[in-house]
Amino acid sequence: MRNLLYLVHRLPYPPNKGDKVRSYNLLKHLSSQYNIFLGTFVDDSDDLKYADFVKNLCVDAHIEKLNPFFSKIRSVAGLLNNNSLTLTYYRSASLEKWVSHVVEKNNIDIAVVFSSAMAQYASDIPNLRFLVDFVDVDSAKWTEYANRHRWPMSWLYRREGRLLLRYEGEISKKAEHSFFVTENEVNLFKSLSFDFSEGKISALNNGVDAEYFSPNKLRISPYLSSSKESIGHSIVFTGAMDYWPNIDAVFWFVNEILPKLSEKYPQLCFYIVGRNPSSAVLDLASDTVIVTGTVSDVRPYLQHASVVVAPLRVARGIQNKILEAMAMARAVVASATCVDAINARADKEIFAAESVDDFVLKISMLLDTPDLAKEMGRAGRLKVLESYSWTAHLMGIDKYLDIPEIQYVL
Repeated sequence: MRNLLYLVHRLPYPPNKGDKVRSYNLLKHLSSQYNIFLGTFVDDSDDLKYADFVKNLCVDAHIEKLNPFFSKIRSVAGLLNNNSLTLTYYRSASLEKWVSHVVEKNNIDIAVVFSSAMAQYASDIPNLRFLVDFVDVDSAKWTEYANRHRWPMSWLYRREGRLLLRYEGEISKKAEHSFFVTENEVNLFKSLSFDFSEGKISALNNGVDAEYFSPNKLRISPYLSSSKESIGHSIVFTGAMDYWPNIDAVFWFVNEILPKLSEKYPQLCFYIVGRNPSSAVLDLASDTVIVTGTVSDVRPYLQHASVVVAPLRVARGIQNKILEAMAMARAVVASATCVDAINARADKEIFAAESVDDFVLKISMLLDTPDLAKEMGRAGRLKVLESYSWTAHLMGIDKYLDIPEIQYVL
């Protein structure tokens, strides 16, 4: 098998957050066809125990511990030289040295870069072709952050958005091909950047393991009381709870949507299920708001939820949390932008909502009409089975990995 360099900004295991679900499945796909040389960072010490598992998928791996606190301090240097803070955050002399060494020693001529921040390690190596999976338009995310924060953070986020967009454009021109998670993200990037090559950008959709995320009658509900009776309606949000868009989503739900629902359904509880809840998220806990923190298995919370919600106001691309809930045959109410990204049939396979009243109305319809919720869950799972296989989607990268044929003029 040929050798391939795979650069990822975060250890691609365990698949417990959106980007790691995608990077892990991409690693599995690539390792079935190539000898993988992996360069990556670990930003959560709990992930170090999975390093050996990841190494077993690779011929060689440089797994570097990254201290988020010191990396943030170091990234401030980017303010002094007009560089993106993201690039400075992920800059490492030791990783750069390792990449240069393995490429030369192992005659590597092709690389797959996951996220724009890692392109700095491949873009200037002679004779190294590379593909870049931007996933989302990260620069647009920072600009959206700016619109939701006060100065000076609004200034800082807007600056990051501008500089990162410039870099994304430069990388897209150097890359053999670039990918985003949806056509919407492709079109957004084209509308924002004037520095890209037409025909070298396409969508590589997310998928879901519908065999793993599937209902099981033997799976015990986490919402049962000590008497084994249901404790009432359970509304569930899942996701990494140290990620600002998720934090913003649950704050909006708890402060604006939940009070109106609680008036109609006094027994209703909102469950925030996800790792590393920030102190602000922990402070949301109450009689009607349960913050679980890390759970060993998210599937029971999804399978037995009355409704799964994704009230994301800052959302980029396809949300794995939504696909997983649909695969579990749960009725989902999500922000309209999230629904649009997965191209699901609104009101049939998923409910789309924008305003507070929209969310209250759609959730109420599902709580009041269990048969509607059941049918939407069934249709949602069928949608996932038909359209969101990881294998089918990731095969889209294969044709760009082949060695270009030499054309002879006779």
